[in-house]
Amino acid sequence: EIVDVATLTGAQIIALGDTLAAMYAGRDDMAASLEAASKECGEKFWRMPLEQSYFEQLKSSCADMKNTGTRAGGSITAALFLEKFIEDKEKVSWAHLDIAGPVWDGKSNSATGFAAGTLARWVLNK
Repeated sequence: EIVDVATLTGAQIIALGDTLAAMYAGRDDMAASLEAASKECGEKFWRMPLEQSYFEQLKSSCADMKNTGTRAGGSITAALFLEKFIEDKEKVSWAHLDIAGPVWDGKSNSATGFAAGTLARWVLNK
C-alpha cells in the first residue's frame, strides 16, 4: 500500500478551501480506511474523482506525458499524473492526499501538521 501526501496544487485550495484536504484513491477499501483514520483524529478529507478522461490534458507529442494540464481540474490531473507511477494497480493500493489547504494556518503563520495524525492512525489501524 502506498499513500503519498503533498501540498501539490493550489487547485485543491480553490476546490475545497483551507479546512478540507483532497483524497484520491484507486480503491474504495483504501479510501475507507483512510477516511476512518482521519475521522478518528479529526482531520477532514473529501474524496475526489480520478476522472480518467482528464488525462487527455497530460498527453504530450514529445514526452511520455506532461506534468501539468490546463487550469480546469488541476487537482485531478495532478493526481492522475502521480497515479501513472503505480505500476500494478491490481496488487498495489494507492492514495494521494493533497493537503495544500489545511497544511498552513494563516492566523498563526505556522504549519499545522495536517495529515500526520491520519497517517499515524491509519498505520496503527493496520
